[in-house]
Amino acid sequence: MIAHEVIIRWKGLQDYLACWDAMRTFTNQRNENTTDEIWLLEHPPVFTQGQNGKPEHILQPGNIPVIKIDRGGQVTYHGPGQLIVYLLVDIQRKKINVRQLVTILENAVIALLAHFNIAGVAKREAPGVYVDAKKICSVGLRIRRGSSYHGLALNVRMDLEPFSRINPCGFSELKMTQINELAEIPNIKEVGLYLTDHLLKNLGYTSGQFLMENNHATKST
Repeated sequence: MIAHEVIIRWKGLQDYLACWDAMRTFTNQRNENTTDEIWLLEHPPVFTQGQNGKPEHILQPGNIPVIKIDRGGQVTYHGPGQLIVYLLVDIQRKKINVRQLVTILENAVIALLAHFNIAGVAKREAPGVYVDAKKICSVGLRIRRGSSYHGLALNVRMDLEPFSRINPCGFSELKMTQINELAEIPNIKEVGLYLTDHLLKNLGYTSGQFLMENNHATKST
């Protein structure tokens, strides 16, 4: 059944605006027979401001662009060394709601962190995954025509300094962390494949096709 199939694409380093436009186009053009997709990638440095974002949470962006987008949540930072996972999933077909999808994403990240002996936790009042009160993964989604896009951003091996230029996710005292500060890790693509294994299980996919798109993207790690 198509509900149990998924295509996983490794896209490498991708321009944010182009990728956002591709997600919206995919979602607008899909139908009940479209196979779900999971995109794994990185972005060049960029701040993204969610639909309910308040400008006062952007402190000193400097030369890093700020883009207002259509996901939920406040402001966050994306940059090389951060694993981006975009979920293009027909949640009506999966018979799950957005809160359940957020939990599925959080639980997959928590399971991945456990693989590296890192204890991660979720907070219902502040979506994402945390380690010792520091945030390691942000979650933000958009639901359109019964399907999701956007997804999660997991800090793996990156420069965390730009987070000091904003109030991450709208919290002025929130500190960020990343996997390589806590454990020895493989490269970011392997981290993505480990995480995808947990996502496939948690979302009930029984078959997946993995596609490399390095001819259209540049790896940053």
